[in-house]
Amino acid sequence: MSKRIRITKEFGFEMAHALKGHDGPCRFIHGHSYGLSVTITGIPEEDTSSHKLGMVLDFSVLKKIVKENIIDIFDHALVLNRTSLLEEKDTSPELFEKLLLVDYQPTSENLLLDFVGRIQPHLHPGVCLYSMKIRETATSYAEWFAEDKE
Repeated sequence: MSKRIRITKEFGFEMAHALKGHDGPCRFIHGHSYGLSVTITGIPEEDTSSHKLGMVLDFSVLKKIVKENIIDIFDHALVLNRTSLLEEKDTSPELFEKLLLVDYQPTSENLLLDFVGRIQPHLHPGVCLYSMKIRETATSYAEWFAEDKE
């Protein structure tokens, strides 16, 4: 019997984006209430002297990793492809204070790939990122699985 367990932590954040060159209304700046699920896998701690006995990773540790590397950065941000041009319609700097310019089209798919790269380096040895899911609307989401090789 395998002792490998998957645990999942769910997060929510608000973010606006625009898809440069899109042929529909997503080319305009708009926002979503995103849901993010992060699943890791590992073998629960077996050392009876450990404060983490029985845990793959303390949920609070996973929460801290995701909060510091994704939520704190992307929550209430406007995310645009770096090649997007902004007209200066408003001179108030606070309007664009949390503007993130990225080197990719900020679709759910590409956001997930970015997020994977932000989380993996912070996981403890023996703990692997198994999957991530980002829900853009109640009926639309994208998923990433480590087992899916190119």
